[in-house]
Amino acid sequence: MHAEGTQRQHYNRIATDYEAQYGDPDGVTYREEFLYQPLFGDLDLEGRSVLEALSGSGHATGYLLRDKRALVTGLDISEEAIESFKKRWPTCQAICSPLTTSGLPDESFDCIVVVMGLHHLQPHLSESLLEMHRLLRKGGVFCFTEPHKGSLFSRLRAIWYRHDSLFADNEESLDIEALKRDYQNLFQFRMEQYVGSVAYLLVLNSMIFRVPLWLKRTYSPALMRLENMLGRFHSRRFSLAVICQWEKK
Repeated sequence: MHAEGTQRQHYNRIATDYEAQYGDPDGVTYREEFLYQPLFGDLDLEGRSVLEALSGSGHATGYLLRDKRALVTGLDISEEAIESFKKRWPTCQAICSPLTTSGLPDESFDCIVVVMGLHHLQPHLSESLLEMHRLLRKGGVFCFTEPHKGSLFSRLRAIWYRHDSLFADNEESLDIEALKRDYQNLFQFRMEQYVGSVAYLLVLNSMIFRVPLWLKRTYSPALMRLENMLGRFHSRRFSLAVICQWEKK
């Protein structure tokens, strides 16, 4: 598929820079405090089979292994990303494949995790969601966090996606309300939380602003404290991302 080939080439090209910016200590701290803790906090995943889909090198995998004691499989379309995943997590299974043609058996997982990957799947988002539904066991949970439509920043983000070489041509924020209407017969919507402000941009996503790592280290602690203070104001209109848990019916 054209879109899948585009994504593979794109992430093979930026893999080294992506890992440096998103895998640095401040980026990891942001993910764990502001994304992973709310995303997984109430789930008992000890000894459970978890797929980190669109895994990259497996940033969520580290948290799932250490804090949730899960049994994790990583899947990504990028050869560079999966090689990095294998080196970082040698005890985990790693699969280099598009999500929609993984060949994995039905009902293989208790939980499927996607962190900032679904908006890369257009125009195959629908097929990918149906595939994750197939791979989940009944009562299993699909956990994801993504940029969403409907915020005050949506128009700016759409323009940025079109004109910045760090984004692939098919990237598009998610319309969560439309997805819920489309998949209400397949999933129970357990949790929806809006997150992300200044530290989401300049700590987690520092790469898109071309921020040098030495500079990022100087301001990250202060911006993450500010992010905590701004948390009470997060809403669909005034945030940059959404965190969701969908349970398979």
